[in-house]
Amino acid sequence: MVFVFETGRACPSPASSEGSEKPLPSGSGGVTTVLIHPASLDELPQRHGTLVGVSRPRMRQGDVLEFLALMERTGVRVWVDGGWAVDACLGSQTRAHADLDIAVQEHDVPAATAALRGRGYRPVPRPDTSAWNFVLGDDGGRQIDFHVIVFDENGDGVLGPPENGHRYPAGSLTGAGRIGERQVNCVTPEWLVRFHTGYAVDADDWADVSALCERFAIPVPEDYQRFR
Repeated sequence: MVFVFETGRACPSPASSEGSEKPLPSGSGGVTTVLIHPASLDELPQRHGTLVGVSRPRMRQGDVLEFLALMERTGVRVWVDGGWAVDACLGSQTRAHADLDIAVQEHDVPAATAALRGRGYRPVPRPDTSAWNFVLGDDGGRQIDFHVIVFDENGDGVLGPPENGHRYPAGSLTGAGRIGERQVNCVTPEWLVRFHTGYAVDADDWADVSALCERFAIPVPEDYQRFR
């Protein structure tokens, strides 16, 4: 059985140089489709849209672990970002995920993409694709959203031309989490919360932010006071 989720909100992203956060250019918004076994319908988290009707599987925990193991064998260091980073910090999966967001250093991109191409991954066309933000996917619907960084002299992970001001601020990639039984490098809880601000937040964002704030004693941002 197949269903489509209509989505219309942007995902959080690294901060801009002005100190505000911008929507992540991850192709979120529009329609996301997921393949669902009928027996799973009652357990499906209604997190990113309205169930309306047809098609692709999400990035499951086993898929994430397989990818991370592949990168380890390839000698590529990655940092988990996005929804999987939230769950990694919390230590358990709290919802379904359409893809896996990662930060990876520019010099590791050729090895990482070659390893994935050997597993059947190919570029996923998107209007916002760039050398520093692109998606590779396979025929099974698994997708890896690459955020390509270069560390500058300040320790910031810069995405794209420095003048664009998009970066992972120094210290934001020092998080440590767990996916299944695997320890992973990820965005810190504090920065995950900050990356969830500066845009039109909703109840889905609040679920992530409230869980992180409660677990790690992080002050709730002003953007979310209306949910309390």
